[in-house]
Order: sequence, then C-alpha cells, then structure tokens
Amino acid sequence: LMFVVLYFLMIRPQMKRSKEHRTMLEALKKGDEVVTSGGLVGKVTKVGESYVSVEVARAGDSSVEMHFQKGAVQTLLPNGTIKSI
Repeated sequence: LMFVVLYFLMIRPQMKRSKEHRTMLEALKKGDEVVTSGGLVGKVTKVGESYVSVEVARAGDSSVEMHFQKGAVQTLLPNGTIKSI
C-alpha cells in the first residue's frame, strides 16, 4: 500500500513531466523562444540532433549565439516574450 501511495505522489508526476519535456524538445524549431537550465533567454537559430543554437544577444548586425545540449532547454516561451522583457 505504501508503494502505491509513493508511486502516485512522486514517481508518476515525475514521469509525466519528463515525457512533456521530451515532447517539447522534439518539437523545437528555428525561431522558438526558450529558457535554458542556466536561466539564459534566447531565440533558437539552429536545431541539431543533440545540440541547439540559441541567439542570446543582438547589437545592430551582430549577435551572440551559444550552443547547448538539447536537454539544457527547460522552457518554451510564447513568441514575443523576449521583446517584452
């Protein structure tokens, strides 16, 4: 009985969050606005099999692009969020 309670209170919700995160990572595309596990906010410029390039700053014609493992992307933001920050 204790295991059943533990499963529904801890294990099942974690599995659900993990599945939602995996689905979000598979759906990443160029132009998406994201937050990384380090708290950086940026726009996706390229999506590879295991890495993603994120533009984190722009000044005139130049921009700063960083490369992350896909798993480092924590949250997908609604489009236009970066402009409102």
